[in-house]
Amino acid sequence: MALTADRNTPMRGIGLLALAVAAGTRIYAGSLVVVDATGFATPGKVATGLSYVGRAEESVDNATGAAGAVRVPVRRGEAFKWANDGTITQAQLFKTAYIVDDQTVGATDDTGKRSAAGRITGIDADGVWIE
Repeated sequence: MALTADRNTPMRGIGLLALAVAAGTRIYAGSLVVVDATGFATPGKVATGLSYVGRAEESVDNATGAAGAVRVPVRRGEAFKWANDGTITQAQLFKTAYIVDDQTVGATDDTGKRSAAGRITGIDADGVWIE
């Protein structure tokens, strides 16, 4: 039903989220974090169907736990500097980067094997800025 008066719509910040971690998973502080097809956080890796989230703010170890047994705080809504696999050049500025591992991005999806990380907003000698 459409509004007929003002509404006090709830909101919450999404700059830092506590995400449930996949079973058998360790995530290191500072790593690139994704959510897999089941909705649980994992470190970035070569795979399809992953959704880029951001940067892990703490290390968490769920290597022996069930899915969701621990949570990892993940910072998002910022640009983070990830390692360049050597394929990203100035020509890719403002194009999509793809996840290689939990600290590295590349210019291509490697013929459909990699998930998107985000948009390239800067390229430095020591890494690539991704939003």
